[in-house]
Amino acid sequence: MDSLFSSSFSTLSSPPRPSLPPLSSFRIRAVPIEKKPQTATTTTKMSRTREQTKKPTPSTMNKKHTRRSVVENKSPLVKIFKAFDDIITNFIDPPLRHAINPKHVLSDNFFPVDELPPTECKVSEGTLPSCLDGVYLRNGPNPQFPPQGPYHLFDGDGMVHAISISKGKVTLCSRYVKTSKYNMEKDAGFPIIPNVIAGFNGLTASMARMAVLTGRLLAGQFDPSKDLGLANTNLALFGNKLYALWESDLPYALKLTPDGDIITVGRHDFGGKLLTSMTAHPKVDPVTKEAFAFRYGPMRPFLTLFRFNENGEKQADVPIFSMTSPSFLHDFSITKNYAIFSENQIRMSMMALMGGGSLFTPDPKKIPRVGVIPRYAKDEKEIKWFEVPGWNNIHSINAWEEGDGDTVVVLAPNMLSVEHTLDRMNLIHASVEKMTINLKTGMVSRHPLSTRNLDFAVFNPSFVAVKNRYIYCGIGGPMPKISGIVKLDVSLSDIDRQECIVASRIFGPGCFGGEPFFVAKEPDNPDADEDDGYIISYMHNENTNESRFLVMDAKSPTLEIIAIVELPQRVPYGFHGLFVKESDLKKL
Repeated sequence: MDSLFSSSFSTLSSPPRPSLPPLSSFRIRAVPIEKKPQTATTTTKMSRTREQTKKPTPSTMNKKHTRRSVVENKSPLVKIFKAFDDIITNFIDPPLRHAINPKHVLSDNFFPVDELPPTECKVSEGTLPSCLDGVYLRNGPNPQFPPQGPYHLFDGDGMVHAISISKGKVTLCSRYVKTSKYNMEKDAGFPIIPNVIAGFNGLTASMARMAVLTGRLLAGQFDPSKDLGLANTNLALFGNKLYALWESDLPYALKLTPDGDIITVGRHDFGGKLLTSMTAHPKVDPVTKEAFAFRYGPMRPFLTLFRFNENGEKQADVPIFSMTSPSFLHDFSITKNYAIFSENQIRMSMMALMGGGSLFTPDPKKIPRVGVIPRYAKDEKEIKWFEVPGWNNIHSINAWEEGDGDTVVVLAPNMLSVEHTLDRMNLIHASVEKMTINLKTGMVSRHPLSTRNLDFAVFNPSFVAVKNRYIYCGIGGPMPKISGIVKLDVSLSDIDRQECIVASRIFGPGCFGGEPFFVAKEPDNPDADEDDGYIISYMHNENTNESRFLVMDAKSPTLEIIAIVELPQRVPYGFHGLFVKESDLKKL
């Protein structure tokens, strides 16, 4: 894979890098948290030569894969359509902006990797706690071929990276989700389907790409009934099934083999009851075992709520027609009685596309709203909408009810620069906020929990839909890279609206991670402290081009690293993940 891509990016070259030194050569400096929360920073001191400090580039990545994107020995029609693709890319819609230029978007550790069969890993430092026996899976974009034209980070084929742990033995496996699109393009030997975000940016380019796609359809080169999803965003476990998710398609069911391999079972429509798409962020109630989900789109109804019972059987749709325009609804929250949606200022606009812009466009004139609907509603009659100026929520964290159920509390990052959300992500600043809604009076209040640029927040999953105290967030370094992790104590905001960060770990110069995940030390103990557990995450060192799996003490004031696993192949930066404990693996 790396050599396949490096042939397209030959202008980016530098020599190979040495390996990352062990944890024993890291000097840890920690500032304890006492009365006033503050950041405890980990610094890395390594003796490096001038050559070692250069950044890795595509040509320095692993060079095992030699397959090329070619059209030799293909039919004349295939060659003709491929030639049209090249004309569109080179003359009609060359990827000029950094946000959609593959040479920029796929630099450093965003560069794709090959699939990796289950491969044993070395625990280089510390000991893995027994509660981590199971598998940690993380999904993310990893394009199979060099992109044909403009490419956005969200456009890559889904690849799942799985760390399997059993009695101290660790394996890493990286596999593509074998979607219809992946299989179709693998058979062709080059990209066929236009990229969803970057490929439809402006009317002329969009019409040209749709014309070529229509030609391929008429020529029988692809079957649109199999859909064109990427399955690259998240993973979910409910109804004793594991799914890879992308919000514009159906889920793809996955299986894990005893040796740690990842098998794509196929696109799952829940017995024909889910016909179009669903969110990549369903919420699973840990008590009832139900999964709540939704779908959104450019056609009315713009929003539809639904749920799955504890056996994974889909229940009836609840269309919400009171949402009057299509918004980018990526995530939502649930409480014990409600589902909560944030209608932000990012709209899906065909008019903007026809005017030469993007399908997803910020609308500064639109006033954001929050909708609260009973989660077991049979229709939308009971939904209540609240105007919340300045509220642009993309990811959600948690929500709960207070008092007699008349008050709903929501925790979520709020995008302070929504105009950059899908374009110049390095300019994004997300402020984690606490919002309180009085359902009787309509009063909405909110305040920040931290001034840091934070997103990809997680918490103890046993506290979904109920009041929680601690959350763990990735630090934008800047986005979409994560330079470290912080722990927030939400209860501090109830005192005097003070900064809520109580622990922090910075990965060090040139080192970046991804979304963290919390694993409880005693998941079946109802009396265990909420933060009694571990934070796990992948971390990549761009100075040495190596990745590691980190285990951190969630209670420590410095999020102390207690174990490090050296990985046999780097893990590109990705999106969202999930830990499945060993006892649940046996039920899949």
